[in-house]
Amino acid sequence: MNVFFIGIGGISMSGLAIICKNLGYTVSGSDKDETPLIHSLINKDIKVYKGHKKEHITKDLDLVVYTAAISKDNEELVEAQNLGLKILERADYLGELMKKYEHSIAIAGTHGKTTTTAMITQIFNASDDKPTALIGGKFNSIGGNVELGDSQVFIAEACEYVDSFLRFYPKIGIITNLEHDHPDYFKDLAQIKQSFRKFATQVKYGGYIIACGDYENVKDALKDLDRKVYYYGFNTDNDFVIKNISYDNDAAPSFSVYQGEKLIGEYKLQVKGEYNVYNAVASICCAYLSNVPTEKIKSAIESFGGVDRRFEYLGEKNGVKVYDDYGHHPTEVRAVLQTAKKVAKNRLIAVFQPHTYSRTKSLYNDFVEALKNADIILLVDIYAAREIDDGTVSSKMLANSINESGKDAHYMPSFDAAKEFLDKNATSGDLVLTLGAGLAYKIGRNYLGLPEEK
Repeated sequence: MNVFFIGIGGISMSGLAIICKNLGYTVSGSDKDETPLIHSLINKDIKVYKGHKKEHITKDLDLVVYTAAISKDNEELVEAQNLGLKILERADYLGELMKKYEHSIAIAGTHGKTTTTAMITQIFNASDDKPTALIGGKFNSIGGNVELGDSQVFIAEACEYVDSFLRFYPKIGIITNLEHDHPDYFKDLAQIKQSFRKFATQVKYGGYIIACGDYENVKDALKDLDRKVYYYGFNTDNDFVIKNISYDNDAAPSFSVYQGEKLIGEYKLQVKGEYNVYNAVASICCAYLSNVPTEKIKSAIESFGGVDRRFEYLGEKNGVKVYDDYGHHPTEVRAVLQTAKKVAKNRLIAVFQPHTYSRTKSLYNDFVEALKNADIILLVDIYAAREIDDGTVSSKMLANSINESGKDAHYMPSFDAAKEFLDKNATSGDLVLTLGAGLAYKIGRNYLGLPEEK
């Protein structure tokens, strides 16, 4: 099998390429950028071309896989079509791979997908069923974003954007939560609920859904579903109930999980915040229902150290601790800021780069309220991603709106300006948190004198 990946440097595409290489396929691909992920592929003897040229596409290819980020007029994609080659979008191919595994697990939700996927991977790694797993972030415990196992267990993050997760037919589907997001694709919350319900109906008969019952949006989407649903959460009407939660001085939680009157286990996490309790309990339920021994679940979840860019500690300078987080939705921003407040000894300084104009505009007021959880807020320009600036929303507008509420917000015209502000104003005991799915992490790393990329 000879497979070519257009846009091979993405977090999911690179993982698929490695899985294919492990299956014995001939693998190559292209990308416009050079990244650490590209270098890791090259180190695994995967041929990677810089840039997209039609000459890279040859008649001997059995399959061409492309990412949704690739434009329809991409010359490699056009050449593959002209040659009549088999072509699959990334999510379609991931769905095809998933079918090869008897015990497939797909993790969906507006928030927490990556951490939950990594937690489940760690638990199964501690069991007798070493999984194959594809994670939407770098997980240091497995040395990257992909795990190559030898069992029938396949674990994958299932993204809802452009309904990608509707290409999957897992045995177990997990829904961590459900909120309005991706307004450039989903017109409203009702459409998102419809998509998540369809995802749930695609779980194989004999399989089941594990979902957070504390979210009314989730329960509404799954009402009267013709699949078994196990709900988890703090509410006592859930199938698995979280009890006895407490936090240490560093905001790390301890808690118990019950199924009815039966104690499943007592746990203490290394990762911080209530949102990670939810992620952990989804993972515990998945492993428990998959018959992983409870003692292995406990040891694996308690040793879980987190995923890159999820409240990740970067270092300290002159008594100022610096963290970074991928949060880019108001709910995520609020949750991580509230957790950071518990850790900070003095002021909390948030450095936020909004992600996409459509999300910033659609959830504008929610962002204003969420960011007010910090003492000082620095806003750098919106990360456009796939979008074009139409001039109707900006980080400067956000800063002005936050200031009108009496908080201390500053628009930063450049990353250098943000670093200079931190150099002049951050004092011992402060906690700096860079936030966003774009490149804001570079500000914290530059402030600490670290290289921009790991």
